[in-house]
Amino acid sequence: MGPMRTSGRGGGTRAAATAAVGVLTLAALTTGCRVETAEAAGTTAPAPPPTASARPTDDAKPGGGATSGPPTRSSAPPAPASPTAPRTSAAPPTRSPSPPPPPEPETLMRTGDTSERVRELQARLRQIGHFDRSPTGYYGTTTQASVQSFQGKRGLPRTGRTDTVTWERLLGMTRKPTAAELKPPTEREVAKPDPRCLKGRVMCISKNSRTLSWMIDGRVVSSMDVRFGSEYTPTREGTFTVFWKSRHHVSTLYDSPMPYAMFFSGGQAVHYSSDFAARGYSGASHGCVNVRDEAKIAALYAQVKDGDKVVVYR
Repeated sequence: MGPMRTSGRGGGTRAAATAAVGVLTLAALTTGCRVETAEAAGTTAPAPPPTASARPTDDAKPGGGATSGPPTRSSAPPAPASPTAPRTSAAPPTRSPSPPPPPEPETLMRTGDTSERVRELQARLRQIGHFDRSPTGYYGTTTQASVQSFQGKRGLPRTGRTDTVTWERLLGMTRKPTAAELKPPTEREVAKPDPRCLKGRVMCISKNSRTLSWMIDGRVVSSMDVRFGSEYTPTREGTFTVFWKSRHHVSTLYDSPMPYAMFFSGGQAVHYSSDFAARGYSGASHGCVNVRDEAKIAALYAQVKDGDKVVVYR
C-alpha cells in the first residue's frame, strides 16, 4: 500500500492526534502491572505465613524448639512426663531352697515293748475289731499285724509301729477300756476244776479249756490263758509239785528265754512266753505250760512256793 496522502492542514492535525494516542497506549502497556513468571524471576514465591489454626505435629514435644506458627491454646495442659526409674541390671534368678520334709511322727510303741500302754492299745484295737484276743501288754507280731490293719483301713502308712498319728486316731475312735477289758480273766471260759484242785494251793491246768487257775482251798484267785507242747513234745498230765523257781531262766536245751519259770516235771515248767503273746495258739511249746500275760504270770510267780501242787488234766 502506498503512502497515505493527506490533503491540507486538517490531514496533518488528524495524523498527529493519531500518533499521540498510539504513544499513550504504548506507555500504558509498558508501565502498568508487570506479570512475572517463575522462569523469568528465577526464585519461588514466598510461602504464605502460617495461620492461627496450625497445630504442632505428632513429633512436637512440649518445651521443644520454635514451631513454624504461633502456639495454640489446647483444652488441657499437657501431662507431665512420668519419671522413669533408673535402669538396673537384672539379677540372675535364684532358686529358692525346697522346704524340708515334715518330721516323722514319734514312735510310741513298737514290737518287743511290754507296758500297760500296750495293753490299752490292744484293748482299744479289740473294741473296733482289729485285735481278736485278750490284751497281754506285750507288743508282739500279732499286735503289729493288728496295728498295720488299723493303719491300712485309715490310710496311714502301714508301719506296724504305733506312732503319735496312729495313737491319736485310735483314741478318737474308741473309748477308755474298762478294767475287765484291760485284764479279762482269760480269753476262754475257765473249765470246771478237777477234784484234785479243791484242796490246798494248786495250779489247776486244763488242756481242754487251755486255762490255768491258781486256787487256794477250792477258791479261784486268778486265771490265765495257757498253751501246751506239740504232739511231738506233749505236756505231761498228772499231779506234780513245784520243785524249782527261776525268775530269769534260759533253756539250755533250746537256748530260749523262760521268764518266771516254775518247774514241776523234769524240764517242763509253767513260764511266760513272748512267742505265745505274739503268735497265740498258732505255735506250741516244747512241753512247757506257756502263759502269755506277763503281768499275771509275774503275780502268780510271786505267790507260788516250792512244794505247791500242779494238776494237769483234760
